Amino acid sequence: MDSYVGFYHKDRPGRASLALDLMEEFRSVMSDRFVLTLINKRIINKSHFLMKEDGAVLLNDIGRKVFLKSWQEKKQTMIKHPFLGEKIEWGMAPYVQALLLARYLRGDLDEYPPFFWK
Repeated sequence: MDSYVGFYHKDRPGRASLALDLMEEFRSVMSDRFVLTLINKRIINKSHFLMKEDGAVLLNDIGRKVFLKSWQEKKQTMIKHPFLGEKIEWGMAPYVQALLLARYLRGDLDEYPPFFWK
């Protein structure tokens, strides 16, 4: 599979459109939910951010460490894959979906099973 040819994102030189397409189904359940959980549980707070003069807001060094430590822990959480019915690490879900997409494109599956999460 060519990682620069996508389904949803317009092909552009130097942009891995297929990777962006695969991550699209994980945006709300993996990325957005993770960030909101860090904020709601006060794992990340105002002291972890740096305000720049131009209005940009960035994670400071401590905030980055907290974020990355939490992300590494989250990726190791075991889940039951909704299509396969097997237990996998949360961080392996995008890889498993890429394998399922490859199987669909090769004709091994009749349809691509999207990752639906509760």
